[in-house]
Amino acid sequence: MPLGLVHFDPASFPPEAMPCLRCGAETMMRFAGPCPACAQELRAKFAGEAREVEGAAYVPKMNVTPNAVASKDD
Repeated sequence: MPLGLVHFDPASFPPEAMPCLRCGAETMMRFAGPCPACAQELRAKFAGEAREVEGAAYVPKMNVTPNAVASKDD
């Protein structure tokens, strides 16, 4: 699906009282999930650092041999 085709209207999803899926506290949220306090705590606890990893060069291996029909000259 090309980008820009899905449109989200926040007015279609008003916040309603829901329990936090992590701490159980009632919070006004649009969707079920962790409350804003838990989300901030999780971001701080599991913050990652982006880095570039150098991997080995990919060399595809040939583990299939062509059959007689595929290699037949016309």
